[in-house]
Amino acid sequence: MSKKLKVAVIGCGGIAKGKHLPSLAKLEQVELVAFCDIIVERAEQAAEKYGVAGAKVYEDYRELLKDKSIQVVHVCTPNDSHADISIAALESGKHVMCEKPMAKTAADARRMAEAAERTGYKLTIGYNNRFRSDSMYLKQLCEAGELGDIYYAKAHAIRRRAVPTWGVFLDGEKQGGGPLIDIGTHALDLTLWLMNNYEPKAVLGSTFHKLSQKENAANAWGPWDPKKFTVEDSAFGMITMKNGATIVLESSWALNTLDVKEAKSTLCGTEGGADMEDGLRINGEKHSRLFKNQIQLDTGGVDFYDGKKENMQDTEIRLWIDAVLNDKQPIVTPRQACVVSEILEAIYKSAETGEAVYFD
Repeated sequence: MSKKLKVAVIGCGGIAKGKHLPSLAKLEQVELVAFCDIIVERAEQAAEKYGVAGAKVYEDYRELLKDKSIQVVHVCTPNDSHADISIAALESGKHVMCEKPMAKTAADARRMAEAAERTGYKLTIGYNNRFRSDSMYLKQLCEAGELGDIYYAKAHAIRRRAVPTWGVFLDGEKQGGGPLIDIGTHALDLTLWLMNNYEPKAVLGSTFHKLSQKENAANAWGPWDPKKFTVEDSAFGMITMKNGATIVLESSWALNTLDVKEAKSTLCGTEGGADMEDGLRINGEKHSRLFKNQIQLDTGGVDFYDGKKENMQDTEIRLWIDAVLNDKQPIVTPRQACVVSEILEAIYKSAETGEAVYFD
């Protein structure tokens, strides 16, 4: 494999422009050689801004995948097309980063994981919140056993009023759901990863369509159209794991609460606990006394020197490209992401039936 990876991006909308393309463009090991979008003007604009000389533009991803020189593909399309595009890319001999969630359905997520195993090409999913400084530090503490056996956790994805009114976010057919599959997926992935627990036993869930039906609602991105709001505005789940651990997942785009936090975890273990309030707090007991520590994650700078800082998206993309170049396992594995999709789908199913969903 050449030192410079030839990378293509399929889907040149908001997530590509806001995350993938700027981070890929910073890497010397990457050449952005192809761009694809069903709105071809978006692909042309991305190619002009980020592409190498002679970068190609496509309207149909199948044509792009015929190019054998492309080594890596980033899939940044709506949820309902993640599986088909990712599988086709793997089968055409390319490594794939697909945006979260892994797929619209758990069955599609499993198909993606199986395709990666069958073809031998790498597949990862864009759960960038694992790459925040607080997340990575807390993961080290968990792996070192400082919290002990983590038996209770909360996965937080709560907005007071921040409904995404653009694109297909409110389209249940294309997205497969609302805040649960959009931002709840980040909180759940982060929590399962920190706990290193991927064996769910049962799920009980509820979804609500309450504030979504309000006309002229206050919202960070302007009022939504209730007629087009076909997904839930809030979803909640209780997940019990095979080892007895319990996770409470809360997600909402619009909720009458001031307790707002997104892509955060609260962990409770036998030796200590942790939460992501005001950075990162660790609590526990030492020498028969309770303690609470605030972890300083930003160590500050030095006079006359600008320290190099890297945001979570840049870290995520850099480590993914490093995994491809040096044949390492991606930090977000397909099987981990698959379990996230299976639990999310179980919450939706439980909410629909009113009954708990049990895993084999």
